[in-house]
Amino acid sequence: MLLLNIDHVPGREIEALGIVKGTVVQSKNFGKDFMAGMKTLVGGEIVGYTEMLNEARQIATKRMVDEAAALGADAVVNVRYGSSSVMQGAAEVVAYGTAVKLK
Repeated sequence: MLLLNIDHVPGREIEALGIVKGTVVQSKNFGKDFMAGMKTLVGGEIVGYTEMLNEARQIATKRMVDEAAALGADAVVNVRYGSSSVMQGAAEVVAYGTAVKLK
């Protein structure tokens, strides 16, 4: 599945099939949360959170691609990501775009 964050596929005509999305709510575990709290004292990247959000983006992307495949899409254009805090210790990540058929 071709994923692009532009609104067209260069050199190809497209037929829009509809909006597709994938979403996941991911929580951090206590061990990572504790270590992240310690890291804030000295500064720097909080690797545990970076890994958690990367995993969440991968899951959301896969769910979006699965939804596009179910529509018979060849690609998803205008791919975007969003995230928000759902509750203390949990974040939602959403991937969305337009499923298209290549002509």
